[in-house]
This record gives sequence, structure tokens and C-alpha cells, in this order.
Amino acid sequence: MINLDHTLAIQIVNFLLLILILHFILYKPIIKIIEKRTTMITESGDEVNSLNKSVDEKIEAYEEKLRQARMEAVKQRDALKEGGADRAKQIIEVARNEISETIAGLKAKMEKERDDARTILLEGTRGIAREISEKVLGRGV
Repeated sequence: MINLDHTLAIQIVNFLLLILILHFILYKPIIKIIEKRTTMITESGDEVNSLNKSVDEKIEAYEEKLRQARMEAVKQRDALKEGGADRAKQIIEVARNEISETIAGLKAKMEKERDDARTILLEGTRGIAREISEKVLGRGV
């Protein structure tokens, strides 16, 4: 059976003293370490959130710059197309003019050669006609 004598009071004091010693030696340092870790985790989480936000902002800025660069490239391409089309029209117009001039020169040259050939043939025809007449008639014409 349990005796309620002075040893019970000593055991209670012993127990309370042990709790007090453990509190300062064991519990308090462990609680500080846990609080430090909690603080570090919270700070790391805040830092991660801050870095994520910064990265998101940089990605948006990059995408905006990329979008603007693409729009500028499209504008430059369109400008080059228009410039190329205008240049092509100019080249085609110059080529048409040159072709027209060449054709006109060739027509004039053909006319001259035709007239020269006609003159040569007419002169030759008179001589040939005279020879044929002489041979057919058997006398000089």
C-alpha cells in the first residue's frame, strides 16, 4: 500500500525540480531551434514568392519585348515587300520601255531590209525577165 509520508513530498519536489531543469536544458533550446526553423521556412517561402513574382515579371517583360520585336519585324518585312514591289514595278516598266524601243528598232531594221530586198529583187527580176523573154522568143529584147 502507498504511504503518504515525507518521501512523497520529496518525490514531488524532485519531480518539479526535474521539470524545471529539463525546461531550461532541453525544452527551451528545442523550442528555440523549432522557432528558428519555422522563421527560416517562412522567410524562405517569402523569398521564393518574391523570386517567383520577379521571374513572372521578367517573363512578361520578355514576352512583351518579343511581341514588339515580332511586330517590328512584320512592319519591316511589309515595308521591304512594298519597296520591293515598287522596285519591281520600276524594273518592269524600264524593261517594257526597252522592249518597246528594241521592237521599234527591229521593225525599222526589218522595213529597211525588206525595202533593200525588194529593190534588189526588182532589179534582179528585170534582168531575169529579159533573159527569159530572150530565150522564149529566141531574139533580144
